Amino acid sequence: MPALVTFGRVLFAVLFMYTGATKLFAIQPTADFIATKVTIPAMLAPYTSQLETMAGMPMPQLLAVGVGGFEILAGLMIAVNFGARFFAFLLIIFVIATTFYFHDFWNQPAPENAKTLIEALKNLSIIGALFMIAGYGRGPRPNEPAYGDV
Repeated sequence: MPALVTFGRVLFAVLFMYTGATKLFAIQPTADFIATKVTIPAMLAPYTSQLETMAGMPMPQLLAVGVGGFEILAGLMIAVNFGARFFAFLLIIFVIATTFYFHDFWNQPAPENAKTLIEALKNLSIIGALFMIAGYGRGPRPNEPAYGDV
C-alpha cells in the first residue's frame, strides 16, 4: 500500500509542477490573464507600487512569477513527501482562491457557464485530494494502524 500512495502522490504533484512551469514559461500571457481577473485593493496600492519599483515589473507579472514558483515548489514538496501537510494546506487555500477568482461560474449565464462549472468542480476534487494528503501526512507509522486497520 505505501508504494501505491507514493506513486499517487507523485502523479498528483505533477499537476502543480506542470501548471507552475507553464506559467513561468509564458509569464506575459499569464500576467495579462491575472490582470483581467484580479484587482489589487486600494489600501494595498502603496505597498504594491513599492514592490513593482523594487522588482521592476508590474504587479500582475510579479503574481505570475510568484504563483508559478509556488506551484512548482509545492508540487515538488508533495512529490518528495517533505512538508507535504504544510504545502497541502497552502495549496488548499491557493486552489480555493483561484476557483473564486478564475472560475466564477455564478457570474455567467447558464449555457455559457458549463465549462467554468466543470473547472470549479475539478478544483473541488483537487481540494479533496489535498485534504487527504494533509490528513495522511507522511504516512502511517509502523506501530500505528492506518484508519483503524479496517
